[in-house]
Amino acid sequence: MEIIAYEMKYIKDFIAKTEVSCIPFEEKYFQKYMRIYNDCFYEMRKALDIKPYHFLHSYEQIAEKTKDIHLLVEQEEIIGSVACYGNEIDDLIVNPKYQHQGYGKQLLLWGMRLIRQRNTEPITLHVAEWNQEALKLYENVGFEVTSIERIRD
Repeated sequence: MEIIAYEMKYIKDFIAKTEVSCIPFEEKYFQKYMRIYNDCFYEMRKALDIKPYHFLHSYEQIAEKTKDIHLLVEQEEIIGSVACYGNEIDDLIVNPKYQHQGYGKQLLLWGMRLIRQRNTEPITLHVAEWNQEALKLYENVGFEVTSIERIRD
């Protein structure tokens, strides 16, 4: 099965304000984060036959990356998360019970503002063609497709 992904960039200076504030990832949140992460990516991984469908299974898989993972938490419940690696937004996830309430956009803007505090280089992200909902969100915020990548033929 062919898998197409888009590289997208945000080159503007202005980034809208966000209504959320994230906290740094802490290991105590790992079990909850793992469930949400796997829930968020399961349908895509299954549809695209990317195995294992539940990818995240141990803290060691993300231990080196946790300094760049930021959580939106309310009363110890994870609403969502965004990872910011250099100038790249990655693993933007929203707990399924909070989806379609604007949290994805708020997390995206929060991550973009964090990156913009560090530098003025274009902000990059990658999205699978399969994930049309995310693609629309990114385009609505101002990201533009800069290249198309064939991940697998």
